[in-house]
Amino acid sequence: MALEDRYRRKIDYLRVSVTDRCNFRCLYCMPAEGVDQLDHNEILTYEEIMRVIAAASRFGVRKVRITGGEPLVRRGIVGFIRNLAATGMIDDLSMTTNGHFLAPLAAQLKAAGLDRVNISLDTADPARFSVLTRGATVGETLAGIREALAAGLQPLKINTVLTNLFTPEDLAYFLDLVTAFPVLVRFIEYMPVGAARLSAGPNPAAIKAMLEAAGRGSLEPVADKLGNGPAKYYRLRGTKGLFGFIAPLSEHFCRSCNRMRLTADGKLKPCLLSDREVDIKPILRNGGTDDMLAEAFAMAVQAKPEGHTLCRPSGHPEFQRQMFQIGG
Repeated sequence: MALEDRYRRKIDYLRVSVTDRCNFRCLYCMPAEGVDQLDHNEILTYEEIMRVIAAASRFGVRKVRITGGEPLVRRGIVGFIRNLAATGMIDDLSMTTNGHFLAPLAAQLKAAGLDRVNISLDTADPARFSVLTRGATVGETLAGIREALAAGLQPLKINTVLTNLFTPEDLAYFLDLVTAFPVLVRFIEYMPVGAARLSAGPNPAAIKAMLEAAGRGSLEPVADKLGNGPAKYYRLRGTKGLFGFIAPLSEHFCRSCNRMRLTADGKLKPCLLSDREVDIKPILRNGGTDDMLAEAFAMAVQAKPEGHTLCRPSGHPEFQRQMFQIGG
């Protein structure tokens, strides 16, 4: 039974944060002064997460993306993927990762039942990568991309946030990547979320113009919808992969949003950019039934707002969590 929200949007996609911890300290994701991380007992167990996914599946949710923080820092993640895939509840099981720990795990994750990965990579330049992440090295992420391709975790998507640190040299790297490999490089409009310490870089229109100026002709729109998200995809002559553009501010896609989010501490979030939440941890830990979980999920869907508030005149969005606490 498919579930619709108040605005007749069909909800069939759940993003699940399995941890708020991350080995990176990205400038647009975490404040410089550090963060108060959740105590271990505040984070849902894998068994509790499975119960929530099962409740969501009653309403036709068949697409699940595992996120963090960084999901690969949580112990037992490969076993969790294996157990979740074995239930048969999910038709499309994916993960978003910074790629740092992916290389040695890519083949195991594929064998466990993970279909594909999104890898966050805002620049391949070692110096700028270190600045963006506050000290991480880019080599491990690049190795993760190679091993994900080798393992068949495809379509492989590269998520690139367009900050003020993005340069034409970065664009040249991604053009080479899409030319050589069947990857989907998605340029994401910068969102000023939480304690972000960067400003916006080039907008998607500017990136399109720069790509076409590379001398390979016009970007040709791809008619087929690829995946669960809002990206609009284009092909450039002579490339094996595609470019995608996600513009949550200038071309917001709230009218077609099909997703819910589960935070690591047990809150169902109907919208990434809203403080509206339904706390389901008491149901999970105080003897609540599966029917109660399903009712809570349905209630959270009905709390989904019509759209986000990042563009409202006051300039103050209606949410307090940092991006790493939500799962992106």
